[in-house]
Amino acid sequence: MVSAMSLAQLSTVHDRPILAGALRLTPESQVLTVRLPSGGLVWQRPTAVVVDQPGRASRRIPIVDLTRVAQLALLLGTVLCLMVISRQKES
Repeated sequence: MVSAMSLAQLSTVHDRPILAGALRLTPESQVLTVRLPSGGLVWQRPTAVVVDQPGRASRRIPIVDLTRVAQLALLLGTVLCLMVISRQKES
């Protein structure tokens, strides 16, 4: 029997740092790996950039996925409209 842990794995990974003057920028992303007997799927999305600067604490600047925000807003708006329409048909 195959466990769920071996089928799907969610992890946070860091790529190679990029040097820009005195700054060291490290891209961070979230990776979802799904393994199936006949193949698999890897889905990766950027989540943040870690900024290291000499003499300062490192900062993590999040990356906001505006497309995902818009899709969720559209989905919630659709569900709300369907609820209003269904209540009007009941009356």
